[in-house]
Amino acid sequence: METRALSVNLREVKKNEAAKLRQRGLVPAVVYHKGEETVAISVDEIALDKLVHSSESHMIDLKYPDGKSVRAFIKDLQFDPVSDRVIHADFKRFTADEVLEMEVPIHVEGEATGVKLGGGKLQIIMHSLTLKGKPANMPEHFTVDVTNLELGQSLHIGDLQATVPEGTIEIMGEADAAVVSVAAPRKEAEVEEETETEEETTEEA
Repeated sequence: METRALSVNLREVKKNEAAKLRQRGLVPAVVYHKGEETVAISVDEIALDKLVHSSESHMIDLKYPDGKSVRAFIKDLQFDPVSDRVIHADFKRFTADEVLEMEVPIHVEGEATGVKLGGGKLQIIMHSLTLKGKPANMPEHFTVDVTNLELGQSLHIGDLQATVPEGTIEIMGEADAAVVSVAAPRKEAEVEEETETEEETTEEA
């Protein structure tokens, strides 16, 4: 996973301080690590937005004015409900031998057979996955190849886990949770529903 640098400044935690920072184009944030004191910082909103809205996940080098640098990743974000601007960020510091849980985006690859030949529609149910593993094994994104998906078929978390080299990363979540699927064409789906309804009516009669 690629590492990006992000300049930060220490900040004081006091009344109305967060609002004043936002007016200056800065985002209040914190850096934390288990067993250590949480550090209050501020980051440039534009620089942070580039990381937040990237199509990849990144490790981040938080660089302080005194030259100190710590490795972290974005653990949580708060958005303004009206403007959708980032109004607060949580960065979690980590060490090279630490096991992390990180959310990474899904990149869909290939054209599903059920779409290409069957006229179906690809449905992306999950847009990201939570992965567990050491920093060196974390990918910037998780590629999901849908080429062999037929009409009515799905790929589940368990299917994706089977493609991962053993002992590297674990995909968190229920093994039978669907990630992507190919839905039947609308007319075909409607015919199936009508057939099922007719069968139910016949059975009741």
